[in-house]
Amino acid sequence: MRTEFLPFAKPSISEEDVAAVLETLRSGWITTGAKCAAFEEALCDRLGCKTAVAVTSGTAAMQLALHAIDIGPGDEVITPSMTWVSTPNLITMRGATPVFVDVDRDTLMASPDAVASAVTDRTRAIIPVDYAGAALDLQPMRTLSSERGIPLIEDAAHAIGTVRAAGEVVGSQGTAIFSLHPIKTITSGEGGVLVSDDEELGNRIRRLRFHGLGVDAWQRGQQGRAPQAEVIEPGYKCNLPDMNAVLGLKQLKRLDAFIERRTELAMRYREQLADIPGVTPLSDSAETQRHSWHLFIVRVDPDTSGIDRDGFMEGLKARNIGTGIHFRAAHSHAWYRNNGDMWRADDLSNTEWNNDRICSIPLFPDMTDADQCDVMDAIRAVVPAVEGVQT
Repeated sequence: MRTEFLPFAKPSISEEDVAAVLETLRSGWITTGAKCAAFEEALCDRLGCKTAVAVTSGTAAMQLALHAIDIGPGDEVITPSMTWVSTPNLITMRGATPVFVDVDRDTLMASPDAVASAVTDRTRAIIPVDYAGAALDLQPMRTLSSERGIPLIEDAAHAIGTVRAAGEVVGSQGTAIFSLHPIKTITSGEGGVLVSDDEELGNRIRRLRFHGLGVDAWQRGQQGRAPQAEVIEPGYKCNLPDMNAVLGLKQLKRLDAFIERRTELAMRYREQLADIPGVTPLSDSAETQRHSWHLFIVRVDPDTSGIDRDGFMEGLKARNIGTGIHFRAAHSHAWYRNNGDMWRADDLSNTEWNNDRICSIPLFPDMTDADQCDVMDAIRAVVPAVEGVQT
C-alpha cells in the first residue's frame, strides 16, 4: 500500500511557471495589466474567439454574464442540476428561477430535447455544461437560442482544449466560460475567463469586472488610470491580477502536453476498469472529437460492485488514494431541498441515479504510471465483486 497520499487532482507547476510569477512580483505591477492583456490575447489566438475577459474565477465570469444579459426577478434560466452549484446559486441570487433539466445517464450532459422541452415564455437564458472535458451537443441549442432570442452561455469550465466534431474548438463560437481553478486542465491559481464572438458583450463584461469604469486600472499604452475614467454603470471587483494571469499564460503553452498525458492515463483506466464489476466510467458524447480529460469519473453501483460510493471512497482513502465528487446535484443541496418553491424541474431520474454513484479518481499530468497502478490496486482491493471475477 502507498505510504504517500495521492490526491485526485494536482496542478502541474514548472520552474518556468514559478520564474514568470516571480518576475511579475518583482516588476512593481502585480494587479491587472500587461500580463493579463497578453493572456487574453493568447486565449483568443488559441481558441479562435473574438474577445476574452479574464476574471477571478469561473463563478465570477458567470456572475458577470448573468448581469450583462440582464437576468432578474421573474426570469427562468435552464441548466442541468448536475453542475457546480455556483450556477443555480447565481441565478437564484439575481431573483430568477433555475429550471433543472435531466442529463444523459452515461455522459452526464443535457440533451437538446431536454432543454427544448423546458423552455417557457419566461426563459431568458440557457446554460448547458460540457462535462468532465467532453463536448455536449450544442448546435441544436444554438438553433433554439437563435430562433427564440434566448441567450446561450456555454459552461465550458471543464473543457478548455476540448474539440467538437468537425474540428470546432470549444470557445471559438458563441459565448463560453472557462475555469482556471487549481484542479482544472490549466490554472492561474484562481481565475476564470469569458470568451465570446460578441465583442459588445465582451466590452460590457470587461467594464463590469472593474467597478463599471470605462477603462481598467491599466490601459494598453500607459500605466495608470486616465484622469477622465468614470463609472459607466455600477460594476464589480473581479479583475484578474497579472501575477495570476502570467501563470495562466505559461500554462496555456503546455495545454496540449497536459491533455496528451491526461488522455494516456484515461485510456489506461478505461482498459483496466473493464474488469472491475460495478465501477463504470462515463461514455464519450458523439460530439467529442478531442476530450480534454479534466476529470476521470466512474459510477460505483452497489448492486453490481458490492460496495456503495461512500464506502468505495473511504476504502481508497484508507489506502492513501484521494477521490472527489463532481458534482453533487444542485437540487440535492440543503438549501434547494428546503426551498423547492425557488426552482423547478420535471424528471431528474438520470441525475439522481448518478448523484448517488459518481466518483472522480486521480487524474493529473504529473501522475506516474506507478501512481496509476496504485489506484487500480486499491480499487481491486476495495471492490468486493472483484473476488468473483476470473482473471
